[in-house]
Amino acid sequence: MTIRLYMTVSVDGYVAGPDDRPGQELGVHGFRLFDWLDDRMSDGVNGQVYREAMATGAMLSGRRTFELANRWHGDHHDGVAIHVLTHHADPDDVPAGGRTTFHTDVHECAAAARASAGERAVMVHGAAAAQSLLAAGELDELELHVVPVLLGAGRRLFDPEVFGRVELEPVRVLEGPGVTHLRYRVIHSEEK
Repeated sequence: MTIRLYMTVSVDGYVAGPDDRPGQELGVHGFRLFDWLDDRMSDGVNGQVYREAMATGAMLSGRRTFELANRWHGDHHDGVAIHVLTHHADPDDVPAGGRTTFHTDVHECAAAARASAGERAVMVHGAAAAQSLLAAGELDELELHVVPVLLGAGRRLFDPEVFGRVELEPVRVLEGPGVTHLRYRVIHSEEK
């Protein structure tokens, strides 16, 4: 099944402002990236995109995002399995809900998330997880919610020095109030 990054990003490529940490999870001025979610229950484009995200069958997250999100209290949405990609997995590290597993191998994590999702897509959250999946050839699509702000600093979604040239195929563009939703398919090197 498709592994798709869902990430809100500023026009200058930041997913959080400077100094993102517990208590200030999206950094200085970073929460404005999510103003478009105020419209998530609408019948419009933003509502459509939100419903699509909530219809995914599993969550794959980096450890830092998982912790900053307060572990989603054990349930990101609808009780789907949460797969956390981490450098170190502690056997006693199980949050409430019990549907969370920790993985240190990116390929194992991707395979487990795909299996959990069944016929539905896997939702990815977190810049580090996205970068690891992309580098391993496991990221299939990017759904970027581009908000018309410039943060100027903070946590970047992608570092071009790490990946070099990555080819993307545009799949769709949707305009919603305060945001442009862009979906791309990652063209893996064997396809070029």
